[in-house]
Amino acid sequence: MSMFINKFYSLCTLFVGLFTYISEASCHSIVDVVAKVKPSVVGVGLYDAMGAQTHQLRGSGFVFGDGSFVATNYHVISKALDPQKVQYHIVFSGTGRKPQIHKAEIIAKDREHDLAILKLPTTLTPVELAAPNYVDDGTEVLLTGFPIGAVLGLYPATHRGIVAATTPDVIPTAHSSRLSIKMLDRLDKKFMIYQLDITAYPGNSGSPLYAADSGEIVGILNKVFVKESKESVLEKPSGISYAIPVKYLLELAKLKGITVK
Repeated sequence: MSMFINKFYSLCTLFVGLFTYISEASCHSIVDVVAKVKPSVVGVGLYDAMGAQTHQLRGSGFVFGDGSFVATNYHVISKALDPQKVQYHIVFSGTGRKPQIHKAEIIAKDREHDLAILKLPTTLTPVELAAPNYVDDGTEVLLTGFPIGAVLGLYPATHRGIVAATTPDVIPTAHSSRLSIKMLDRLDKKFMIYQLDITAYPGNSGSPLYAADSGEIVGILNKVFVKESKESVLEKPSGISYAIPVKYLLELAKLKGITVK
């Protein structure tokens, strides 16, 4: 009997050790992947010489291609520059209280898929883009960006979750009276996007969505489902967000002759 008990305890010890090893390996791999992608995540904003805040962070983005291109959402850079003021688009890189500021030029826009590409006068560390095919539902993904802006400095935050569904780019309304002409138009021109089981915030717009096992970019965060009001989103996040598949960024880059990895 004692021999049986000893063997039982030996097996239990073996399984516990194996489980611990697998868990630690998974944890370390994610740490490594985040460290790999993080240097490529940037802030996207506006320089306004006459503004109360001269350097304004509007959203997130990431460096790709040869290191001189930044991908973000169209809505992050959609506000027209005032010709009567000294204004231009900027990109924040690095971390901490004194990030580097780069003047940027918008070279491509895709309003339908909410994408934009900016050109930098210098090169930064680029990420690798995934293949244009859709990833499977249940795929573990990571999201890195600036969920609450840069109030205390440039400190990118990473969120972890899964692709919950691949769904049409239309958020349903509770009542038909809330349907607008714009929403009806989107119903006719709908395309498939990723619904994510990730808590994100408005400042995450343009953040890279990447595979947790490889760091390859599979999508671009473009909106957060707000269940009550925009003012309460920080206090009561819905935990549901959406991302544009990387295939549309690849198509936009190809139109502009940009070579991607």
